Amino acid sequence: MMGVNSFNIRVYGVLVHAQWLLLSDEVVQGKRITKFPGGGLVPGEGTLDGLRREIREELGQEARMLHHFYTTDFFQQSAYVQGDQIISIYYTFEVPRPGALLSGTPAPGLGADKQQMLRWLPLAQAQISDVDLPIDRVVMKLIMQRKWMGQASPVPPAGLPIR
Repeated sequence: MMGVNSFNIRVYGVLVHAQWLLLSDEVVQGKRITKFPGGGLVPGEGTLDGLRREIREELGQEARMLHHFYTTDFFQQSAYVQGDQIISIYYTFEVPRPGALLSGTPAPGLGADKQQMLRWLPLAQAQISDVDLPIDRVVMKLIMQRKWMGQASPVPPAGLPIR
């Protein structure tokens, strides 16, 4: 591919609790986007350690029960860094206190951006267009096709209305 000279490796988490999916509303280069929690690896970091760090930074909790869900299997040029090819790796995960992650509130982790907001989305209402990044849209389609265990909960885990 012309113009691509480096890889940008990203790790993201898919947290489903009581039939609700956690999303992150963030500002990237001045534009508000909706994505899955997570971010870029740092040099010397493995993908699992990177996701654990990202979840700690953003959600203020320890990620556990991490299971590979999807790795980018097509070419995606970065919309934000010219010359970068994006490789994203997604894991499902759990946290000890999902109910502490309040919908419509700032991300509680000490490393979260001040403008980052969390939002619970009912799986039954999920649409591919609920996320903005191209690879996230592939993952959202896979999530919508997967049968998640358990009964749907009528309210988000945080007990707050969806915004």
